[in-house]
Amino acid sequence: MKFFTQAASLLLLSAAARAASDVIDLTQSNFDSEVNSEKLALVEFFAPWCGHCKSLAPHYEEAATELKTKEGIKLMKVDCTENQELCQEHGVKGYPTLKVFREGVAADYGGPRKADGIISYMLKQSLPAISEVTPETHDEFKTKDKVVVIAYAKSENDIAKAFKNVSDQYRDNFLFGYATDPSLAPSEAGFPSIVMYKKFDEGMVVAPEKPSALSAESLVSWLKEQSTPLMDQVSPENFATYAEQGIPLAYLFIKPDDSRLNSLVQSIKPVAKANKGKVNFVWIDGVTFVEHGKSLNIDTESYPGFVIQDMTPEGKGKKYVYPASGDKFNADALASWIQDFETGKLAPSLKSAPPPASQDEPVHILVGSEFDKVIFDDDKDVFVEFYAPWCGHCQRLAPIWDSLGEHFEDFKNTLTIAKMDATENDLPASAPFEVPGFPTLKFKRAGTREFIDYSGDRSLEALISFVTENSNNPIDFEDDHNSTEQVADEVEAEVGGDADAESGHHDEL
Repeated sequence: MKFFTQAASLLLLSAAARAASDVIDLTQSNFDSEVNSEKLALVEFFAPWCGHCKSLAPHYEEAATELKTKEGIKLMKVDCTENQELCQEHGVKGYPTLKVFREGVAADYGGPRKADGIISYMLKQSLPAISEVTPETHDEFKTKDKVVVIAYAKSENDIAKAFKNVSDQYRDNFLFGYATDPSLAPSEAGFPSIVMYKKFDEGMVVAPEKPSALSAESLVSWLKEQSTPLMDQVSPENFATYAEQGIPLAYLFIKPDDSRLNSLVQSIKPVAKANKGKVNFVWIDGVTFVEHGKSLNIDTESYPGFVIQDMTPEGKGKKYVYPASGDKFNADALASWIQDFETGKLAPSLKSAPPPASQDEPVHILVGSEFDKVIFDDDKDVFVEFYAPWCGHCQRLAPIWDSLGEHFEDFKNTLTIAKMDATENDLPASAPFEVPGFPTLKFKRAGTREFIDYSGDRSLEALISFVTENSNNPIDFEDDHNSTEQVADEVEAEVGGDADAESGHHDEL
């Protein structure tokens, strides 16, 4: 009897928990009546077993309560395991899929998946691109979101067309308003002016130009620069914001439970302020994103660590690792090191595996530290594969590539067939290309600095023909050497005939 009593209590608690939820459950029978009657609603299409859906759930619940209570915006959800036909009707191909509905008309949700991000995004969706701000609404409006931008001008017509165009283009990113009452403009801004209110750093910043003088380009540049915190935590939720700015990104890698975290962030903020607009500064959870730290050449065994990733088009993602880490990390010396980076005095950090003790195999094992010596040997033609050990296409190419090296083994003095593990080795600054995916195959003719991309068939026969046709050095075989066709047949038999099947395909990073 006791068991049934406990079970009944659990059922009641479960029912109460469901009843307390502000997320509306949708099914095939109530979808249209619930969604079509709302001017604005957000719908999540999910599966109970989906890990990403489980991670989203508490944030979605929190956002639902906040938006329902303060803005009257409803959040809803559809269990696609129980409503498969409904989810197919709405083009759901993965979980979770979120869609914004305006009176039944759907649009893809393009916002974050944390509670505050969902709230901010849906709030912007509920307002016009630019809202009129009055004395009655001014104080509330300027604190309504994390970043609010208000143009103060005599009339709506006095606001530059650029401001209106930008507000429409970036309505998902920022909350825009205009006010025509001169008394509302902050005294330090004057009238007319454009002011950004933000819930971090200095709290308020005034645009350097008047509303009528701002170009769209300068306004967007100012918005992006000033809306970026001096030193925020970076995560998948906001990384794109930094990447899109196209300026170097400086990371402090640290364990989130490190007692020094807050003091280090505060000590670095003055450096970040002095370099605002030239370098963005962030701190990152070095435990959760340890692999990212390794990819940036950070010593992940010795936190805190600091590194700059040059995300400018010219920088090509090169890394500059601060020489002091762990207990030797010194934030006070950071300012001069950053200055050396900006003036081009620092050499990028090159990740390189140790060179093999000997190079006796037909395929040369290339490492980052020997890139220039091997690749830019003017006396040799060079054909190199950049691969990742986990890449399936690379694994299938491996025996063919080894056979390619064996085929040309008699020409080692004039031709190098090489391979480089791109997960363990960086390209040096001298490399005029990047590795966009795996495998990437590059050929350099002897006596040149130009690289030819190979994107043809990955059969041995095709690779041999390519090398023969493109080499500057002569390739002449003795009569008793196996023919190209014979060697190709042997290799294809060894790998199960998969060589042709892989032609033209690349795994992306």
